Amino acid sequence: MPAPILEVKSLKKRFGDSIAVDDISFDIQPGEILGLLGPNGAGKTTTIQMLLGLVTPTAGSIHMFGLDLATHREQILQQVNFSSTYISMPYSLTLEENLWVVAKLYGMTDIARRIDEVLKKVEMEDSRTKVTRRLSSGQMTRLALAKAILTEPKILFLDEPTASLDPDIAHKIRALLKEVRKSSGLSVLYTSHNMKEMEEMSDRIIFLQKGKIVAQGTAQEITQRFGQRDLEEVFLKLARES
Repeated sequence: MPAPILEVKSLKKRFGDSIAVDDISFDIQPGEILGLLGPNGAGKTTTIQMLLGLVTPTAGSIHMFGLDLATHREQILQQVNFSSTYISMPYSLTLEENLWVVAKLYGMTDIARRIDEVLKKVEMEDSRTKVTRRLSSGQMTRLALAKAILTEPKILFLDEPTASLDPDIAHKIRALLKEVRKSSGLSVLYTSHNMKEMEEMSDRIIFLQKGKIVAQGTAQEITQRFGQRDLEEVFLKLARES
């Protein structure tokens, strides 16, 4: 078995008297999509923030590509990207200008060709000169995803990447992610409150509750363990118990 592309050991984050993430361990294999599931307040966002080096863990370790994030942050993050419905790009720039800024920050070459390629994939070629403040919420979501795949990362952290999208575009985005994973071996950590989407996209799932991992495995293994018909029923059961 190949070495994990991401390995988290005994990760913990405390904010004052509150423990947001409580001694969790997991890994992601090359080319794997790992679903991170849990109700609001379960610790998903804090976990992703620690993986991105935005929040310092209270305890534990994070290794990517065999390197310790604490000591090789810049080298690691050069190969990582992130997309979330809840982030925004500079509103005064056009869509294309925002992508140029990202490409320059990552030291990319052949930028114009790559931007053309990505805009075609997210079906936003006709909006490239539109000022970002005038984009719809769905277009902003697609811009965030375009930014994330533009740099051809080896691992991608996606926080509800299809929220605000209509069903047709959401389906196309999921198909695009599968295509990128197949063609490049991309690894993905994926969060969503759409249980059918989680079942479709995830090779494995870890379920967080109150900062702890309470279940992990394939969607089928988790539903069988809790005696439910699907992930949505498992989610409702655990969320109401918490």
